[in-house]
Amino acid sequence: MNEPGNEEDTLFAFPCEFPIKAMGKSGPELEGAVLAIINRHVPDLSEGAIKLNASKGGNYTSITITITAQSKAHLDGIYYELTACEHVLFAL
Repeated sequence: MNEPGNEEDTLFAFPCEFPIKAMGKSGPELEGAVLAIINRHVPDLSEGAIKLNASKGGNYTSITITITAQSKAHLDGIYYELTACEHVLFAL
């Protein structure tokens, strides 16, 4: 029987390419915090993995980082840290 949190509970086949998006107030604090979190979990980001997009007024920035996710637990750890970060308003 499957227990909650098992790899069988996901629709993804790991490892897989997975885009992670974090949004917050524009500035070096957001970028630095997000990159530090991602680098703790994915030390070997590929070239071109990071995309920044500023809002129309420039007050907010979304950072999309495409990683190779190794497991559901790997993704859960990244999202846990991103949502706990004071500079990140949303993580998708």
